[in-house]
Amino acid sequence: MLILSRHNIRAPLAGRDSTLAKLTPHNWFAWQCAPGELSPRGGELEVLMGQYFRQWLEHEQLLFPHAQPQPQEVRFYANSFQRTIATAHYFSTGLLPVGNPTIEYHQELNEADPVFWPDLPHNEALYQQVRQEFHEAGLEKKLQERGLRSCQVLAKILDYNRSAYAAKHGPIPRTGAIAPLKDGGIGLTTPWNAWIPASDALTLQYYEEADDLRAGFGHKLTETDWKDAAALKELGINSLFQTPTAAKALAAPLLTVMEQELTNSQRKITFLGGHDVNLAEVLPALEVMDYKLPNSIEEKTPIGAKLVIEKRQGQDGEEYAALSLVYANANQLRQRTPFSLNHPPERVRLHLKGLTTNAAGLYRFCDLQQRIQSAIQEGQRWQKES
Repeated sequence: MLILSRHNIRAPLAGRDSTLAKLTPHNWFAWQCAPGELSPRGGELEVLMGQYFRQWLEHEQLLFPHAQPQPQEVRFYANSFQRTIATAHYFSTGLLPVGNPTIEYHQELNEADPVFWPDLPHNEALYQQVRQEFHEAGLEKKLQERGLRSCQVLAKILDYNRSAYAAKHGPIPRTGAIAPLKDGGIGLTTPWNAWIPASDALTLQYYEEADDLRAGFGHKLTETDWKDAAALKELGINSLFQTPTAAKALAAPLLTVMEQELTNSQRKITFLGGHDVNLAEVLPALEVMDYKLPNSIEEKTPIGAKLVIEKRQGQDGEEYAALSLVYANANQLRQRTPFSLNHPPERVRLHLKGLTTNAAGLYRFCDLQQRIQSAIQEGQRWQKES
């Protein structure tokens, strides 16, 4: 089994003295950790998820009770940030409570690992291709409509009109340029960049604050309101789902590691600890068909979500694979609900464009492997300067 995981609940990246505090007259949630770090609740939730995976894999007989796998049988590799390393650690504690696996990371603490966050060289041909795909998908209009609706909901929740930022800068812009390039590289440009951290912080506050009214600054909010509030921070990430060239160019280093792990005959379990952007790149790079996530206020890559690739051997001797997204739903996150085989987290089966499954819903592993290798090759050809 290979697990590509987004980190769990973290404190907002923007601190209390940032613009974030000026966007609302209210006081934000008082986090018990530094900006960007995994919260105690996030750690607890990863232990619970690891415990569920342990039950699941013991049921499937990939693990046995009190397992202490050999070092070559399991690998925990995370981006070199506190939140990703800690997520891997807490998940391993639930999965292998007496196994004590090493959490591997390759850079100094809080420095980005290029496997998870590649720094692409300047490439005008790549940028032109991304612009073309962005335009052909009609993304500018879609994102304009979605972004404006999200900002309007945010303004209501934050009581933005009574904020210090509103007094100085005026109302939230209704229109503005939207493009798939930013600061000389791939990234979404929008007229609402100042409000994206507020969308992020409010979503995290919703997960961390159990009281509905306090989470919404005294407003009684519906599930749709929370989805709209979360949407702004996801615009840049989710737009990559519809620009396959950008996804493959950015995902190639991580896909290379995934392909190596899936073909390592000694490996039983691989856990790769990354970010929402890693899921957002890998899934379209593999040409995963569109999917919907029940009971989530985040549309595609919810907090703590895990892409799970199961590699199985059939009775015919052939190797097969299944792909799914496993995640705690919003209520499970907020209530810190223990999982079990009878009360599992959410699981959504993922389907690959152009590939067929057998009667059990599994893909031939060689077909998946070919898809991964093709995405790597396409991505690597863009990783050169123009």
